[in-house]
Amino acid sequence: MELIGLRASQINGCSACALGHVHEAKKAGETDERLAVVAAWRHAPYFTPAERAALELTEVVTRLADRSDEGVPDAVWAAAAEHYDERQLSAILLMIGTLNLFNRINVTIRERADQPSWQQP
Repeated sequence: MELIGLRASQINGCSACALGHVHEAKKAGETDERLAVVAAWRHAPYFTPAERAALELTEVVTRLADRSDEGVPDAVWAAAAEHYDERQLSAILLMIGTLNLFNRINVTIRERADQPSWQQP
């Protein structure tokens, strides 16, 4: 889930959220190598097929406004459904939607990565 958060935050330009997801991912045991290449996940050898499906779904859902055809292509959904059951897909979609909301709020109010509200007392 933190990789999903990091990727959505990268796409949306929310540095505070991206940094927060890196911190949380590291707490959960993520490696520096994987975190460093999330933006280039298609070309990095560090991700499982399930993670790749989740990252692709994250990108497509986050960039819905950039598409002129179907919102989420059937192939993207089918790839995610190969690895996640209905409950897991629901959780992933809720995570992506929530992240996009918070990313947009934080970018709008210019939340800073060096002083994110989640780090302030």
